[in-house]
Amino acid sequence: MTAVPGREDALGDARDQHAPRLTIGEVLAVLRDDFPDVTISKIRYLESEDLVHPQRTPSGYRKFSRADVSRLRYVLAAQRDQYLPLRVIKDHLDALDRGEPLPGAASSTVPPPPAGTDGTPDAPPMTPEQFARAAGLEPEQLADCVQFGLLATDAEGRHPAADLPVARAAAGLARHGIEPRHLRVYRTGAEREAGLVEQLVAPVLRARSEEARARATEKLRELAALSAQLHTALLEARLRDLLRP
Repeated sequence: MTAVPGREDALGDARDQHAPRLTIGEVLAVLRDDFPDVTISKIRYLESEDLVHPQRTPSGYRKFSRADVSRLRYVLAAQRDQYLPLRVIKDHLDALDRGEPLPGAASSTVPPPPAGTDGTPDAPPMTPEQFARAAGLEPEQLADCVQFGLLATDAEGRHPAADLPVARAAAGLARHGIEPRHLRVYRTGAEREAGLVEQLVAPVLRARSEEARARATEKLRELAALSAQLHTALLEARLRDLLRP
């Protein structure tokens, strides 16, 4: 679960006003243990998005308070653990700044993060036997998923653990009589959606600036969440039509 900062963490308290402030490099060192991928450019980007408000010295150097570091931890954890877009995270922090409870429905429109080896992207690849067992697929069902393009293997015939959410969904549908060969329409639809999103962010992803790439990454997250939201809403609307007398 993402740790939620209290009101003192969001706004700072009297003790925080007199505590030594950190440079951006020192903040990076503090955060790196929990967030190895964080960079100075990422911290600057989060500041530009009005999520953290460090003081500036007369020379223009950033100085971060304990509350600033707490806010950064919350933002980074919410992105990593819940895949929340920055606009949602900002709503959460704004609510805390006003002394209000977190918006209850704000995170309901984004997809949950993939689960463990279980599905973490950096988990080691799995043999077909391990992967089928973890996904709940029969070996022949797994072979069909590969044949019809739902899943792929590496050069050694192993499956990335990050593909487990796809395989588990296929296994669940198979229990209802929907076979992998019926699921090609999902793959085709996903490829078209990915192509549309790619057109929007590809120019920025080619930029050399780390800050520009951080913006593109965040835009990808938000577009993916909105795409999933639209897909779910359209499907639910169609199913409601089927249930009408």
